[in-house]
Amino acid sequence: MKQSRIMSLFEAVANVLFGYGVAVVTQILIFPIFGLHTTLAQNLKMGAIFTALCRARHKTVYAERRIMRSRPGVGVASI
Repeated sequence: MKQSRIMSLFEAVANVLFGYGVAVVTQILIFPIFGLHTTLAQNLKMGAIFTALCRARHKTVYAERRIMRSRPGVGVASI
């Protein structure tokens, strides 16, 4: 069964929002343990930065994978 474009978009947006939420909640819980005290606004901004960096890293890994797969005999295990 193939996923529709709308459902694929919904999945991607939900994934980013979930990652952003996890980043913010993690900061709120972990930063005080290390003596870092931030406001909610600061946590939201840092969460956005971390989410953007994570998405950029994901795109880079995807591009590397595509490049490696396009080269004959590279990145494919021989059985």
